[in-house]
Amino acid sequence: MTAAFFAVCPRGLEGALSDELQLLGAQALRSEAGGVAFTGALSVAYAANLHCRIASRILWQVGRRGYLSEQHLYDATQEVRWQDLMSPEQTLRVDVTASRSPLHSLEFAMLRIKDGIVDRLRDLTGTRPSIDRTNPDVRVFAFLDASTVTLYVDLSGEALFKRGWRADKGEAPLKENLAAGLLALSGWQPDIPLVDLFCGSGTIVIEAASIAARRAPGINRRFAFERLRGFDLHAWRRLKDAARSAASDAASAPLVGSDISTRVVEQAVKNAHLAGLQSWLDDGRLRFDAVDARVATPGATRGMIISNPPYGEQSAPRSAAVGDMMHNVGDRLKQQFTGYDAWFLTSDRQLPKQMRLQETRKTVLFNGPLECRFFRFELVAGGYRPRAAMLAST
Repeated sequence: MTAAFFAVCPRGLEGALSDELQLLGAQALRSEAGGVAFTGALSVAYAANLHCRIASRILWQVGRRGYLSEQHLYDATQEVRWQDLMSPEQTLRVDVTASRSPLHSLEFAMLRIKDGIVDRLRDLTGTRPSIDRTNPDVRVFAFLDASTVTLYVDLSGEALFKRGWRADKGEAPLKENLAAGLLALSGWQPDIPLVDLFCGSGTIVIEAASIAARRAPGINRRFAFERLRGFDLHAWRRLKDAARSAASDAASAPLVGSDISTRVVEQAVKNAHLAGLQSWLDDGRLRFDAVDARVATPGATRGMIISNPPYGEQSAPRSAAVGDMMHNVGDRLKQQFTGYDAWFLTSDRQLPKQMRLQETRKTVLFNGPLECRFFRFELVAGGYRPRAAMLAST
């Protein structure tokens, strides 16, 4: 049976997520701000949870209708066969988000939707489910636009960027699905040497190693759909068995993460170990070094740099210090990394000017609520001049 789903992702990565879903057999793909709608069998949604690196969450659309008032929201819940999805002994949570909704209180809207679900189950079974805001068995999301309410059941549980390996988040960590999106947008492939000059907890290179090893990101975790009525255990086991069989520890190009902090590098090594990449650390395919980016040297004659450098937004002195540092990093890249493509994610639009490099591409992405730019720089031999000077000379 074909159903409708919605895959949530960081804004700016909708196209990359659509490509992932298409490879998994999703149909009728439609990108929207912050995600991708698609259709398919429930097994496709299972596979999306197991394999998608860029999605944050997979939602199953179970109801949709027009509304003008809170009573219409209640009425919408009565059209859904909740008894096929959950038992009254299970716990429930309802969340509501809205865009241009005419209703005055989202809290009251949430209460009416919650009342509709529990009343429906009580009418059918004589028992109503309890509410659990912290660790529910079943989580329902309602999205209100100006005239339509759409009801979804969460199939993921914990957010999909939680791969299950991170021991210490560190300061302002880059989420795993955003790291996967950076790798996808850059065009990186496992045969291309990769360097992260500001590796922090190691997210980018650990994600790259997992991609190279063809390891399904969800292979070692549980999902909310496993608690739903009608869960197809046999289909799920087949998907997981196929994912385990597809994993490969074949050699890839070297993956190197570096950071100025020895403590941070030690934590990145621990994270890589927890991610099941000890053999990659042992044979040197994956490496972490305590190195200042301003004196870094390449380990290969060609490759890619993908980094999330400090943004320097907290204060003016810090911003100036970060700008000076990135100026020196730019000089180092021009001296030592000729032949590389460098990609930097930053909220600082002055980064190209600070580094005295001319970007050849920039993509708007969101790191949580923070609007960022993903800049690409081609590190070629010769001088670097502002675009206006280059145009004036042609």
